[in-house]
Amino acid sequence: MRHRHLLFVPLVIALLCASSAAHAGSGSTSLVVAQLYASGGNSGATYANDYVELFNRGSSSVDLTGWTVQYASAASTSWSATALSGSIAPGRAFLVQLASGGANGTALPAADATGTSNLAATGGKVAVVDSATPLSCGATAGSCAGTAGIADFVGYGTAADFEGADAAPAPDATSAISRGAGGCTDTDSNTDDFSTNAAAPVNSSAPASPCSGGGGSSSTFASASVRLQIQPVIAIALGQPTLDFGGLAAGATAPPVNESVTVTSNDTAGYTLTAHRSAFSPRDLPLGLSASAPAGGSLGAGISPTVLAALPIAPAADLTIGSTSAAAPASGDIWATKIGFAGPLPSVPAGQYTATVTYTVIPR
Repeated sequence: MRHRHLLFVPLVIALLCASSAAHAGSGSTSLVVAQLYASGGNSGATYANDYVELFNRGSSSVDLTGWTVQYASAASTSWSATALSGSIAPGRAFLVQLASGGANGTALPAADATGTSNLAATGGKVAVVDSATPLSCGATAGSCAGTAGIADFVGYGTAADFEGADAAPAPDATSAISRGAGGCTDTDSNTDDFSTNAAAPVNSSAPASPCSGGGGSSSTFASASVRLQIQPVIAIALGQPTLDFGGLAAGATAPPVNESVTVTSNDTAGYTLTAHRSAFSPRDLPLGLSASAPAGGSLGAGISPTVLAALPIAPAADLTIGSTSAAAPASGDIWATKIGFAGPLPSVPAGQYTATVTYTVIPR
């Protein structure tokens, strides 16, 4: 919009699109991965072998005939399987001993099953499967979701596939990743259900720890996953959307006009504030800008609180007013800018002269 005898400064809002979180997995079941350790035998390792500890969080025994624990590296679709046998009573653990990366660490408790999978410490995928057939999914987030036979699925570290919005953390030489509440928590979110804790494997000889009372009782339970995704927010507002220098004669010097620019952003990486203008019509005039940065902000090259820097005319590159490297406070970052003319107004014909200044905020 243009107004006679007015300099118009429009409001410019940069929008961010929220990415959809990827989901993969199987839904809550009674047989889950309770612990996972991937540095067996490595330098500084607590234990000599990798292991996966299973747990029966249900109220009845699980017959393991035909079941396997399967492993694939972070983005691989090639899975190795370890056969299981026997059964797991409610509240009981089941220790699966896997490969060793060296001679470091102490021996695990007596294993209930033994395999040769060598878990990567930085990231990988482990699935509990009611089948001996190797899986063929796992290259991308969600690719294993709904696959028949998967009772539990854990992607950790750099894994490309996982349950929920992200992978569980990666274990290290002394830590395993363990499921919350002693194995009872299962919200179908690897990042929420698992945390790193000191490696402490137990086998089927350990006392039962039922999730909902006695291991042989008929009690049952259900859990609900509560999630909230905070959307990105980035916006810009001007103290006055119209700047009026009034009527001036050729050769006159006009004092700069204050324009406060408030930026709201919850992006912890910060943002960059820029500006450009259109040419005056019917003849251009030398418009410039000065600025002061808010707390935590840095002015761009050539910008100062006292000297007007020339405002470029689009499509020339914007003038960088300044930037931040953190989220703005709740009240927003206030950039105190001034817009004015670099010197006395040149001798130009009388008439109406208008231009538009555009501020833009860009996420970093």
